[in-house]
Amino acid sequence: MNTKLLRIILGAVLLAGAYITTHTIQLPLLARLAVYLVPYLLVSYDVLAEAAEGVMEGDPFDEDFLMAIATIGALAIGFMPGAEPQFAEAVFVMLFFQVGELFEDYAEDRSRKSISDMMDIRPDTATVVRHGEAVVVSPATVEVGETILVRPGEKIPLDGVITDGRSALNTVALTGESMPRDVAPGTAVVSGCVNLSGLLTIRVDKSYGESTASKILELVENSAGNKSRSETFIRRFARVYTPIVVFLALAVAIIPPFFHDSYAAAFPTWAYRALTFLVVSCPCALVISVPLTFFAGIGGASSKGILIKGGNYMDTLAKIATVVFDKTGTLTKGVFAVDAVHPDKLGERELLHLAAHVEHHSNHPIALALRNAYSDEHDSCTIGQVEELAGRGIRATVNGRVVCVGNEKMMAETGATVSDCEPCRHTAGTIVHVSVDGEYAGHVSISDRIKDDSHDAIAALRRNGITKTVMLTGDRAAVGEAVATNLGIDEVFCELLPADKVTRMEQLLREKKDGISLAFVGDGINDAPVLALADVGIAMGALGSDAAIEAADVVLMDDKPSKIVQAIRIAKRTIAIAKQNAWFAILIKVGILLMVAAGLLGSWAMPVAVFGDVGVMILAVLNAMRALRV
Repeated sequence: MNTKLLRIILGAVLLAGAYITTHTIQLPLLARLAVYLVPYLLVSYDVLAEAAEGVMEGDPFDEDFLMAIATIGALAIGFMPGAEPQFAEAVFVMLFFQVGELFEDYAEDRSRKSISDMMDIRPDTATVVRHGEAVVVSPATVEVGETILVRPGEKIPLDGVITDGRSALNTVALTGESMPRDVAPGTAVVSGCVNLSGLLTIRVDKSYGESTASKILELVENSAGNKSRSETFIRRFARVYTPIVVFLALAVAIIPPFFHDSYAAAFPTWAYRALTFLVVSCPCALVISVPLTFFAGIGGASSKGILIKGGNYMDTLAKIATVVFDKTGTLTKGVFAVDAVHPDKLGERELLHLAAHVEHHSNHPIALALRNAYSDEHDSCTIGQVEELAGRGIRATVNGRVVCVGNEKMMAETGATVSDCEPCRHTAGTIVHVSVDGEYAGHVSISDRIKDDSHDAIAALRRNGITKTVMLTGDRAAVGEAVATNLGIDEVFCELLPADKVTRMEQLLREKKDGISLAFVGDGINDAPVLALADVGIAMGALGSDAAIEAADVVLMDDKPSKIVQAIRIAKRTIAIAKQNAWFAILIKVGILLMVAAGLLGSWAMPVAVFGDVGVMILAVLNAMRALRV
């Protein structure tokens, strides 16, 4: 049983015993105090120690200090002339303060357990093949290039590429999606996924510390350090508010008795009200529930594959009015295929042959489409002097000829004149031009497909208060405008180099109104500068993408644009719950304080004050836990 819970139960029993004893046996005042000190010290020794430590460190003004002063004062007030002993009330206040602390511990443990259960993605062991034998070792000892075995039901311990075996992977811990992902030899896999069926042999390509699972766990663990504006304000407020409350309580105890006929007779009454004032003024509900709400919101988002790097990004997400999208891999699938070949002075096969060889070492989706279209890529051709030109294309030497594959800007730089192609004017595909030794050789049309839920995502964004959507793309105008029109995006800017995207983003940031946020959504690999520039950078489809996890403020672990809407809803709901707790606590406390100061509560003053502190804190903590449910 929890030690604190055991102390609370035992303290309550001893308090009941002390109450019965002192009401059935006439005891001297000091003896009655001694009887009540037993349960008081049992339930309060840690609070008193924390208060004393704060005083010694020069930072006394916290809830422990307030509780210590209030309860010690209640124990002492009975020794004043004409005052009623408040021994039971002192123990009662401390007992219920500990009940509130217990609820806080439970809520935090539940939030942490929820996150740890969701992020229980890093196995303790890995089966590595060494000297022909399978050896079970710690994943931290496995080196890049080694081969590991993952049996059905086991978690993948390290990132790598499948060299043998076929299976389906459960990615729910990373993406929040229950649909298994089929894998085969050549498929890149990441740590944290669960192997559902066949035996997999995987070549490790990242060390344990650099694996996806490790990076995600580090991100979630560090998220608590990025405080929201609300959390930061509450902490600053508490540091100023608490000493003010102490001095106001002193004023309540000392000043009003001067207006009575007898200062000595009136002082115990006002001292009791001052102690009650201290109890109800304790800012526990605010200091505890607001940060806990953000922590729970981050945990709830994690369960859906949405990693929010801190409460400060919750604030920003909730205020988003403009969303700027990258196109390829964000709104479209980024899976390209050749749909037309238009040669000039060369045959179709020869044109594809040259383009595929130039793109031989590139992992760009367009490069993969060209290589897939030419089945005999591994022939006897010699390729050299490969040079990638940012925003234009790739130049290489193939069998001694200089071949350039890229856009019209690249053709102009090489001196090749692009031939007019009527069908290409109306296609929504990407046109890749090819030149050989400075002469135009033809072009290839490659098309992408819009993701299944992109339409619904854009519509849902509008329903959730997004007033403007923008798309930035390096693709040509015909392609970008076709996608934007199809999805109903407000503005589109095409044929942008990476530097142009930054310029456009800076312009959009200047144009937005104060008090609202602008988000950029990209794939997190080649959009890092724009992700960092936006008020909140959202990396989509980041399963296994180091760049996404590093550069973005919010990481969506799958390819669904609809997760953006869900992230915004979670943020708005979390902020709403935090505001509910703040206003509820403030209004209740102010109401009770006014009644205490006016003397309207009589003998009920201390029990009502306990509700104003501990009761409000418990209700606020329970309300904060709603943020875990998404």
